[in-house]
Amino acid sequence: MKIDLRTIPDAEVSGIDLMDVDITLPAPEAEPQRQYYFMALLKQQLVPERAKKNGKEFLTACITTFGCQMNARDSEKLEGILETVGYHIVETEDADFVVYNTCTVRENANLRVYGRLGQLGKYKKKNPGMIISLCGCMMQEPEVVEKIRKSYKFVDVIFGTFNIFKIAELLYTHWQQAGQIIDIWDSTKDVVEELPTQRKFPFKSGVNIMYGCNNFCSYCIVPSVRGREKSREPKEIVREIERLVDDGVKEVMLLGQNVNSYGNTFEEPFSFAQLLREIEKIDGLERIRFMTPHPKDFSDDLIEVMRTSKKVCNHIHLPLQSGSSRILKLMNRKYTKEHYLELVDKIRDRLPDVSITTDIIVGFPGETEEDFEDTLDVVRKVKYDSAYTFIYSKRTGTPAAKMENQVPEDVVKHRFNRLLATINKVSHTISARYEGQSAKALVECINDHDSSLVTGRLTNNMLVHFPGDESLIGNIVDVKLTECKGFYYMGEML
Repeated sequence: MKIDLRTIPDAEVSGIDLMDVDITLPAPEAEPQRQYYFMALLKQQLVPERAKKNGKEFLTACITTFGCQMNARDSEKLEGILETVGYHIVETEDADFVVYNTCTVRENANLRVYGRLGQLGKYKKKNPGMIISLCGCMMQEPEVVEKIRKSYKFVDVIFGTFNIFKIAELLYTHWQQAGQIIDIWDSTKDVVEELPTQRKFPFKSGVNIMYGCNNFCSYCIVPSVRGREKSREPKEIVREIERLVDDGVKEVMLLGQNVNSYGNTFEEPFSFAQLLREIEKIDGLERIRFMTPHPKDFSDDLIEVMRTSKKVCNHIHLPLQSGSSRILKLMNRKYTKEHYLELVDKIRDRLPDVSITTDIIVGFPGETEEDFEDTLDVVRKVKYDSAYTFIYSKRTGTPAAKMENQVPEDVVKHRFNRLLATINKVSHTISARYEGQSAKALVECINDHDSSLVTGRLTNNMLVHFPGDESLIGNIVDVKLTECKGFYYMGEML
């Protein structure tokens, strides 16, 4: 008997065989059942029919990801859906279906996409049946969508961040009607999960615990393109991680624009620290990471969970952005230099072995030499293990883009180089503190430069390279850290 998806509960829908779905019935209204219906239509009929029409055994798809770990996780979902309906995933962009999952944090991210589209246009002239789709943060900007609509008419399907889950339905719609499909949502109250995912690593996975952001940093466009904060229910998150563990996952990365805000929108508050305690209970899960907390609301309870946990990794990515209280106020970061340093002291006191990394922006509008020196002062005092450094990029649509006193380019570059030199000096010293010690490393891959070595990740997020082979990948092994090379170690397995 064929399955009527309208009768299948959310928790069971991912376990059905798409070939058993009755596609003669109307599409369900509820999600995720509705998307499984369109996935079944594609798998049973449209994908094999299109492959046969094109004289191919199967259709290919290529997904290119721009941006952050949230985007990378979204791309795993896109890839999982396309693979489930019958596409073969490839790395080359001359595929039958090409998807760009875009980022718009910086202006040059947009320019990269426009540049790449020119090459895709050439591919499509050779293969008129090729489908090109753009999705993600960049598509949430109306002026971008209008430009693509007018100047890149060969793009077939355009959708945003709030309806990533709809790719099967949008592909079906494209095959049913002529012309460009544009489906951009301004917001959504729903969080649709329970969809296929193709993980990059079988032994570790990102897990979205929340979406959106309510912080409104003056340089950042994320609240505009990702919307307001929405937290997933704890039981849904735990259930997802339990399934991942059953499938061989040993480490999860909990993802959110500000994980400290998790649960704030619930009728009965449920904190991020509470969520960590629940995830800690999952049998078989060995490591828990999270990205990204905000200094303004990093709680004592969270520090205590990290102190007592046997699974939460001893690494905190704590974005600074600037060491100047004056600039932090202009950035709308809601903390001061003093507050940040006090927080770091508290963390170091309770977690003496913790690794702290950060983000820093150089050249924010109005930044003086004194402001920049404050940033260098924080770097020297905190002693970061590493830092992601950025030159301020004016982002249209943000308050900072309209600020006066934009810092001259030559001044910004000079400061940026000074910052890098300071970070490198400090980080090399602090990272070397584990030299000669033993540690546990999750082996991730064969080393990119030397096939006789494998690359593993320590709980503090540093990499270690040591002799080994493919059989070690996905295992947590004991390693002696023989030599620090700055931002990574050389080692030997014990």
